[in-house]
Amino acid sequence: METAPTEACAGQQWTESLERELGVAFSDKRLLRLALTHSSFANENPGAPPQSNERLEFLGDAVIGLVVARELYEMRPGWSEGELTQARTSLVRGAALAALARRLRLGDYLCLGKGEEEGGGRRRDSNLAGALEAVAGALFLDQGYDAVRLFVAAQMGGDLAEAGTAGLAKSPKSTLQEAVQSRGLAPPAYEVVRVSGKDHAREFTADVLVDGMVAGRGSGTRKGWAEQAAAAAALKAMGLD
Repeated sequence: METAPTEACAGQQWTESLERELGVAFSDKRLLRLALTHSSFANENPGAPPQSNERLEFLGDAVIGLVVARELYEMRPGWSEGELTQARTSLVRGAALAALARRLRLGDYLCLGKGEEEGGGRRRDSNLAGALEAVAGALFLDQGYDAVRLFVAAQMGGDLAEAGTAGLAKSPKSTLQEAVQSRGLAPPAYEVVRVSGKDHAREFTADVLVDGMVAGRGSGTRKGWAEQAAAAAALKAMGLD
């Protein structure tokens, strides 16, 4: 987008362009604008609406999880609860949602504060995944569950089909737990050892302990992502990556 972020976030052209990317027309355009408003923008622009997209992100996270769970349940009647859970986790993890947000070019439409903009906020996985969840939450409020289901089916249909035919992608934490327990040891334990950055750009560092010893360390902009990174580091150290 060539328009400056502050102007773009308030403009009709910005909204129409984003709706074309999403393949959805919102009845309440304010919900769509709010879904792409990062807390850093709200904090730095007193004249803008005071809210950020964080509440919509919370709602959208739950709605996307429900839609994906229902789709998997109907697509794979022979799967066990564990298999369904594993597939859903793979599809709604932060990195997967961020990848989908990139395909939709949501980063181009994010309303960011100056500091977040200069810090690469348009490319940050946590911002992109959060924006996608917020858009789903906004769509749920605007048009209801069925509209979100159609949106998710359209945008994630290939990923859902692959999860059903190409095997299940295990997370590093799941793989590490299986590897550790196969050796007769207790499940890995995780602890956050450091939190840095401003409120809107936190970075967590976590350790994973195996048999009481630190086996790996990882960082991420969410606690869960840091734990996954730590598990991946432990798997690499064990020669299982």
